[in-house]
Amino acid sequence: MRFVADLLYVLAGLAYLPVALYNALVVGKNRHGWGQRFGRVPKFDPSRPRIWMHAVSLGEINATPLLVEALRRALPEVDFVFSTTTDTGFARAVQLFGAERVFRFPLDFSPVVARTLRRIRPSMIVLVELEVWYNLVRMATARGVPVVVVNGRLTERSARRFALLGRFGRKMFADLAWVGAQDEDIARRFRAIGVPDERVSVTSSMKWDSAVVTDRVDGDEALARALGLDDGRPLWVCGSTGPGEDAMVLDAYRNLAKRRGEAARQAVDVEAKSGAASALRLAIVPRKPERFDEVARIIERSGFVCIRRTTHPDDTPVEKLPDGAVILGDTMGELRKFYALADVVFVGRSLVPMGGSDPMEAAALGKPIVVGRHTDNFREPIEALLEADAVRIAEEPSDLADIVLAMLLDNSLADGLRARAKQVVLDHQGATERTAERLVRLFHEATARASRLYRRSDGKSVESKTRVDSEGKTCGKPAGR
Repeated sequence: MRFVADLLYVLAGLAYLPVALYNALVVGKNRHGWGQRFGRVPKFDPSRPRIWMHAVSLGEINATPLLVEALRRALPEVDFVFSTTTDTGFARAVQLFGAERVFRFPLDFSPVVARTLRRIRPSMIVLVELEVWYNLVRMATARGVPVVVVNGRLTERSARRFALLGRFGRKMFADLAWVGAQDEDIARRFRAIGVPDERVSVTSSMKWDSAVVTDRVDGDEALARALGLDDGRPLWVCGSTGPGEDAMVLDAYRNLAKRRGEAARQAVDVEAKSGAASALRLAIVPRKPERFDEVARIIERSGFVCIRRTTHPDDTPVEKLPDGAVILGDTMGELRKFYALADVVFVGRSLVPMGGSDPMEAAALGKPIVVGRHTDNFREPIEALLEADAVRIAEEPSDLADIVLAMLLDNSLADGLRARAKQVVLDHQGATERTAERLVRLFHEATARASRLYRRSDGKSVESKTRVDSEGKTCGKPAGR
């Protein structure tokens, strides 16, 4: 069946080729690492046990450091290597784990997968959130290498698509050694598409653990000084925005400036009047770096002065920012700093149907949070925040200004949202330890099975005479039996 899968991949690849060429040549995405995508990954020491962890992009990579730390404590003899798909994910993985341990995820053609498995020689493969591929799962499992999914996330839409694969999909998911799902609904979907009931557990999301509950983060004060955000004016940060949202945010910002002026004129209390009249700052931090220039043009076409973070690095003297200027966070890895400085946070890709973005970092920093209604990819954390009355939802883009204004003018509302958001994060932490415990157990079981295959009854090591047949299955037996 893997030959059928390869044929389908070829047809899909030919259909996708124009898009891939456009992304590489025009947009600038995924230009590098094609040798590794075809299996020319680094060769790793075959004498050491190894866990291969794959996280497709930036958000998934950011969920892995605490898990890796817990596994290293429990399995100090094990080597760890990491693969990723996107440019942003690759850059972050290199930053976290070192270039010598990071490579591009290979294409799922059977010869490519076979070459990759020979060069990596993993004892276990850990897939973060989903990223389940037919040849990888089936060929690894046939070699006695367990494949697991951690922080499992599967939407109804994705589940329906996998169901269309019929027996191909069911066989692939049936081979998974374990799935740690983020919630019971996700666990049910994994079971429905073929994962045996006993191999699915609900662990919650590891991203709760990576969201450190604090008031400040390293580097936020330097960022504030560089961009002139240390003048006491309120700041609205719109993070991880997607196509179509930036113009909506700018419209809301223009509306907010007008509404705050009206609130100042109507305020009776001098202190309240001063607070209402303080000019609101706006910072937009797009989700993808290839959109930085596009968003800068949108800001300028909307009639605002665009202040780019890259032109105001740390320790650079900055003049007073003009009223109404919009800050563009056009660097990678600084969203959390922006969130730390914010008075209100909008978490993007949610006003448009893009599935939403991670609200947990903003919650851990105790920020009043507003999102749009398109949050399917982060349903579990959004529901947890809603249940605790720790988030507000803008059902329509026109609701955004009203919600943000209420948060800025009502201190008791904002303070309550801050406190409840932090508590939600604290209440949901622990998934990483639960996941690590299960992975350690599976790792020991897998290595014990492998040891029995390659040792005689008297306990002496023997040379393996096993081989892999055309379907990727182990056949033959060790010498000496």
